[in-house]
Amino acid sequence: MSRIVIFGGTGYTGGNIAREAVSRGHQVVAYSRNAPAEPTSGVEYRVGSLADAEVVASAAEGADAVVVAVQAHDVDGAPLVQRIGAVVDAAVAAGARLGVVGGAGSLHVSEDGPRLVDTPEFMDEWKPEALAHADVLESLRADAGKADWFYVSPAALYGSFAPGETTGEYRTGGDVLVTAEDGTSEISGTDYALAFVDELEQRNHVNQRFTVAH
Repeated sequence: MSRIVIFGGTGYTGGNIAREAVSRGHQVVAYSRNAPAEPTSGVEYRVGSLADAEVVASAAEGADAVVVAVQAHDVDGAPLVQRIGAVVDAAVAAGARLGVVGGAGSLHVSEDGPRLVDTPEFMDEWKPEALAHADVLESLRADAGKADWFYVSPAALYGSFAPGETTGEYRTGGDVLVTAEDGTSEISGTDYALAFVDELEQRNHVNQRFTVAH
């Protein structure tokens, strides 16, 4: 059993990861700015912000893994890329692995193709979040191995607006969007969480970004 601390543990993705981890017998502590309306049995909830370096350092103590599952363009007044350094430092000090819930926008549509966020079809209102997530990924890659991290990009169609179905299966890729034969790219919240917790347990992508899709 591992002790897993999740920042954003009451949100859509963080909540799914918390439920999946608890179902496997892990000890889960979820941090958020507000107490959950519908808590998950077995999850310990604490109020605290990722923007508070003291909270982050305290939360990481004794943790086997620290998970960041928050929106990237605004974390209490600053983009996540300006907050992630304190999380990296806390994880390194605690000897914990760092797992980051990323975005799909920084994935390439093909080996030689543009990033998804740079295609004409990508909606303008999604770009600030997508680009903020891309900045976090670049920050981790520039870290030169200081932290033990991984970053998981979902499929193109992902989120609470499209929860999808639980299949218990997923496919993985690297920096290129994973698509079905008909060109679609989607993953349910529950199967994304399945892949995320599998990575926490199996360590298949050390200091790497990977993506998951049905």
